Amino acid sequence: MEFVLNIGIVLAFFLGILLFSKKDKVLPDNLMAIWLFFIGIHLTGYFLFHKGYWETYPHLIGVTAPLPFLYGPFLYLYVLYSIKNESHLKKVDYLHFLPALISYLLMFHFFFFYSTEEKIQVYKGIIDDYNGTLASIMLVGFIVSGITYTILAYRKLVKREIVVKENFSEINQINLKWLQNAIIGMGSFFVVATIVSVFREIIGFQFPFNADILFYSIIVAFVVYIGYSGIKQKGLFANQPIQEEELVKTESEYKNSSLKSDDATKIHNELLVLMKEDKPYLNPKLTISELAQDLSTSTNHLSQVINQYEKVNFYDFINKYRVEEFIENAQNNPEFSLLANAFDSGFNSKSTFNTAFKKIKSVTPSQYLSGLKS
Repeated sequence: MEFVLNIGIVLAFFLGILLFSKKDKVLPDNLMAIWLFFIGIHLTGYFLFHKGYWETYPHLIGVTAPLPFLYGPFLYLYVLYSIKNESHLKKVDYLHFLPALISYLLMFHFFFFYSTEEKIQVYKGIIDDYNGTLASIMLVGFIVSGITYTILAYRKLVKREIVVKENFSEINQINLKWLQNAIIGMGSFFVVATIVSVFREIIGFQFPFNADILFYSIIVAFVVYIGYSGIKQKGLFANQPIQEEELVKTESEYKNSSLKSDDATKIHNELLVLMKEDKPYLNPKLTISELAQDLSTSTNHLSQVINQYEKVNFYDFINKYRVEEFIENAQNNPEFSLLANAFDSGFNSKSTFNTAFKKIKSVTPSQYLSGLKS
């Protein structure tokens, strides 16, 4: 357990420093850096408890107890400002940290001014004031806060993915799949904490091992995953986030559109001709704004036309043409590899190609081509 905690502590502080020292860093970088520092402090606090230092240095008891109230807000704000073009938090955003502040104020009143002997008695469970009432309130609040913020963050990320697919034909370099996994991981931390707390505090079940290791290990795994993603996913330590304000509307926002039916039909017909004759989908980095310029229309109107007439988003619309182009290339150039034909068809990554093909044709590329030969 000590080895795991040491990894988490060192890596949390190291990544925090790395993000703070990053050139041209943006608000999400600062949020993640500060969060990692708090995680490092939280893990350090548990490490000291695990080693028995709390009994030797009782003034440390409870110092890190309110820190879990920061996990949910930092997760949510990181996701929020990964899709918003803001350089500073809004004043209202600081309200998210109010539960942590209130917890510290309550602990100052009910606990921090205890004598050294009283703190040791609380630590050993002899005095029940802190361990009983205040600790239970904080535990419930922490769990409710964490689960709520995790759900809100996940919903924000889902909305962001929908918007991105309305604008880009290739999302491999700009997707936030790593962040989705991080949200799921953090959510599992709150769920495990809930389960352990219910069994231990309400049912009275005594685990045959130190149950705290379960959720502290998840925190360490979360920090390790952030570090791994920082190396693998350029968007964490290098690229600027895709800004929501720069993107076109989603399908649900077309209700008040000024686009008339005749104009929409005209745009759709011109779009089909352009796709057939000029094959703009062969550009791996094609965006809806570039396609709209070719059609001399607005990006919002073009997005609306694709959604209403083709019943798909821009991403799937373009990849449908690329898949058909691939099939034609594979038949005309069987000596080329599948990936070579895929790249010649407008795809620029193997994963995007395989995913798109299976979604459209319900089979893998090799299975589909084998079926054509038989």
